[in-house]
Amino acid sequence: MKFAIIGGTGLIGSQVVRNLNEAGHEAVPHSPSTGVDLLTGQGLDAALDGADVVVNLTNSPTFDDASPTFFRTSMDNLVAAAKKASTGHFVILSIVGVDQVPQLDYYRAKTLQEDILKESGLPYSIVRATQFMEFVDAVLSWTADETTVRLPSTPIQPIAAADVAAAVSEVSAGKPLNGTLDVGGPDVYPLDELGRITLSVKGDTRSVTTDETAGMFSAVSGDVLTTREGARIAATRYLDWLK
Repeated sequence: MKFAIIGGTGLIGSQVVRNLNEAGHEAVPHSPSTGVDLLTGQGLDAALDGADVVVNLTNSPTFDDASPTFFRTSMDNLVAAAKKASTGHFVILSIVGVDQVPQLDYYRAKTLQEDILKESGLPYSIVRATQFMEFVDAVLSWTADETTVRLPSTPIQPIAAADVAAAVSEVSAGKPLNGTLDVGGPDVYPLDELGRITLSVKGDTRSVTTDETAGMFSAVSGDVLTTREGARIAATRYLDWLK
């Protein structure tokens, strides 16, 4: 099959392109560097021409109140192009529990992206992943100073980007789910404990202070960012990945 991978040069997209091509498909990466602009629609018709499947792995450049506009505009343009090209399967990557945290602008924006796809009338699949292992350092940096990292005890279920890409690749090459698949890592940690483990393994001498008001994840109540029954659990453990 032929796949148009929008955002195909990023962390997940580049791995999806490789996975699909190694499986014998034709997966073509598209991004601003290849002349595709989701916000203006430039290059979309050419990118989707002849594609059996479109996979949208792009992300908003910001996590603030501008993100809903990005997802509204980009999805409207991409859905229109997919319909014009008679694309048979539209796939997006989202976040486990995203619709349970409306107080976060970015999560509300990703929920909007899901809703636009569901209402498009196109055959679709949504892959929801838990938090990427690759992003843990960034999360720690949000509330850190020279001596201390402040983190809430929000339950986090880290998953390796390679495992996310594998799930997206498999779903994209299959029949449309017309629904959602959740994927997550094998272990759940309180975020503050995850921070302590990370700093210890890296030899970082800063201390972690539990602060339920610190950072973006302080807005999350309970374990909504962890998977439920029926989810696919990846094999890579955080400690193995970290080492």
